[in-house]
Amino acid sequence: MAARLDVRKTYKLYVGGKFPRSESGRSYEVTDAKGRFVANAAMASRKDARDAVLAARAAFAGWSGATAYNRGQVLYRVAEVMEGRHAQFAEEVARAEGLTAAKARAVVDAAIDRWVWYAGWTDKVAQVAGAANPVAGPYFNLSVPEPTGVVAVLAPQASSLLGLVSVVAPVVAGGSTCVVLASERRPLPAVVLGEVLATSDVPGGVVNLLTGVTAESAPWLASHEDVDALDLAGAAPLPGEDPTVDWGALEAAAAATLTRVVRPAGTGASGEPDGAVEPDWTVLPDGPRRVLAFMETKTVWHPKGR
Repeated sequence: MAARLDVRKTYKLYVGGKFPRSESGRSYEVTDAKGRFVANAAMASRKDARDAVLAARAAFAGWSGATAYNRGQVLYRVAEVMEGRHAQFAEEVARAEGLTAAKARAVVDAAIDRWVWYAGWTDKVAQVAGAANPVAGPYFNLSVPEPTGVVAVLAPQASSLLGLVSVVAPVVAGGSTCVVLASERRPLPAVVLGEVLATSDVPGGVVNLLTGVTAESAPWLASHEDVDALDLAGAAPLPGEDPTVDWGALEAAAAATLTRVVRPAGTGASGEPDGAVEPDWTVLPDGPRRVLAFMETKTVWHPKGR
């Protein structure tokens, strides 16, 4: 038999449920943990970021209007599809993070389990964070959490899959939509996750994945007037390297449009920009803290009849 032609994969963005190339036509080289060339990934531009925000905003009404139970079913379906592509995810994670095959499989297991864990929170978070408030008068007074809107997420730089899932899943579990900047040096697991989202039940535009230079796209997302919240998890640098993103400047840009901000781990209430660290994403969260970080509490009054 004749030798087969090597069919190489083209890595693209994931915006609005589709896989466009960057409108700028730019790409950049992605290498493995040992510095060997792996692929060319699309380098998102400012316009790609704007398009992703538009897609997320268009999808917000439908996604936030779905029942919490239905959102949980959709998140569980993502876990199902990931399970079917377990070997591919393990290969990408091992190559990106320099892990052994066994450790990479464990990371993929944890990422799938994390989707399932947040799927379970979708219809329970209102019970944890909501309340029937005592008032002096013939009224019902109820407080309920609601999704905040469009969330810009800087995905973790080191944990290319588990960290990514750990910041994306709580956003969509709470009913918000998101624009995600994947790990700059380790973007390929995020691209494969986009393929999973496209073939699961997640509506187009709920999750939008951009690859490229974080320091280039992050300021535009932080200052975008149609972005309601900003997760700065990816402002923490790779271990042993200097920060490439000034989270303090991004937070200041977000403040101009009253965008709520979740700071990176290790910075504290008055931390310095170089204090950001990436947490151990293998540790299961102790509650729906990240879900509630991107929800707002609405309190309503309703008269009681006799």
